[in-house]
Amino acid sequence: MSITLTRELPVESPAASTTAPALDRWYSEKRLGGLSRFAFAITVLNILGHAFLGFEQSWLTPLVALAAAYGTELVGETVDARLNRRAARYAGSFTNLVKFLLPAHISGLAVGMLLYAAENVAAIAFAASTAMASKYVFRIAVGIDRDTRPIFRHFLNPSNFGITVTLLLFPTVGIAPPYQFTENTSGIVDWILPLIIVCTGSYLNIKATGRIPLIATWVLAFAAQAAGRSIVHGVPIVAACLPMTGFAFILFTFYMITDPATSPSRTSSQIAFAMAVAAFYGLLMELHVVFGLFYALTIVTAGRGSWLLLNRLRRTAEWTTPRAADGVAFTNSR
Repeated sequence: MSITLTRELPVESPAASTTAPALDRWYSEKRLGGLSRFAFAITVLNILGHAFLGFEQSWLTPLVALAAAYGTELVGETVDARLNRRAARYAGSFTNLVKFLLPAHISGLAVGMLLYAAENVAAIAFAASTAMASKYVFRIAVGIDRDTRPIFRHFLNPSNFGITVTLLLFPTVGIAPPYQFTENTSGIVDWILPLIIVCTGSYLNIKATGRIPLIATWVLAFAAQAAGRSIVHGVPIVAACLPMTGFAFILFTFYMITDPATSPSRTSSQIAFAMAVAAFYGLLMELHVVFGLFYALTIVTAGRGSWLLLNRLRRTAEWTTPRAADGVAFTNSR
């Protein structure tokens, strides 16, 4: 089945009309800089964490996570390139390979750092592979390239999705204890380390991602839902807000929920996105569901992806609807 147009339509095709918005400023101008800074920061944190801070996982854990993430990303890109008859993005030079593997590097280290599976490193490998595979399974077309091939973008946060699925499927796997980030420190160092993460995260999100409105809204919305639950249950608000003081919450706030590829770019949409994540977290807490941060973000990103897909299908349907005034003829071809 194909569509033949007898004359040029007075409006753009849905693919062409979505190319410019989809390739937002971060993707078109700042993606590489943001990824390289993030990759460097999370690498340094993992090295310091295992060497000095007190990470509970073994040194083997991040290595297994990286191997699984790299391998899955390379296989996914190879298959996708062959199916679409294009060159693989990692081909051509070692520099291209390094640039291509930056997202896998970040996701692999994030999964290995945030999950605790004791000696079950196979679960860590599963989480890292699931994270990278989600980029090729859960995605939508957001435009077309110069060769008129569709441009796809994933809508689920890879690291968060890999962690979510692993927590659901492996009952013996949990989240790494928050104290591991400062287990071997004391005194003023306990204040300096979170301050460094806040400052570097703020700089990254100001210069590279533009997600400061999302961060500010998320912090305020989290505090609001904590206050609401405190009033309903008659418990001290300090207890409800306690997660905000943890190192893991800071990392989630500055380095996970702000993922530019899976969060909106418009300020109003960022505000709505952050409020939705906080609302679902509060609901999960009321239902006594643990690991609510990761589940809430997965639910919201999945909902956002579904909405984007439905919206695109609606636009496509409107564009392909025959109208006599446009002189559109539909023909069947085999």
